[in-house]
Amino acid sequence: MIGKIRQKLISLEPKLMPKAQEVVCPICERLIPESQKDAHHLVPKSKGGKTTEYLHRICHRQIHALFTETELATHLHTASALQEHPEMQRFIQWVKSKPDHFFEKTRKSARIKA
Repeated sequence: MIGKIRQKLISLEPKLMPKAQEVVCPICERLIPESQKDAHHLVPKSKGGKTTEYLHRICHRQIHALFTETELATHLHTASALQEHPEMQRFIQWVKSKPDHFFEKTRKSARIKA
């Protein structure tokens, strides 16, 4: 199933879309290839969020594996707040050594599973 945002992007006529711009992930600060581009709601939609930002798919999944929607809505609703969190800093340090198109399955934190 394709998300609504991705569906909108796909449905736009290629000639109406601007030339592909290089987008930098605000979390890991690496270039995001088109195949790894995910739109992230800074405040989760379930908590009233509307603003989105493009992230690497692996960074996006890591955020949702580590934090609850309530934590994202109350404390971690900016890229800089996410970057400053110790668990994300460890992840960012690890992922920066990988190529831009790198993707690996992400596991939920034991704290989130419980």
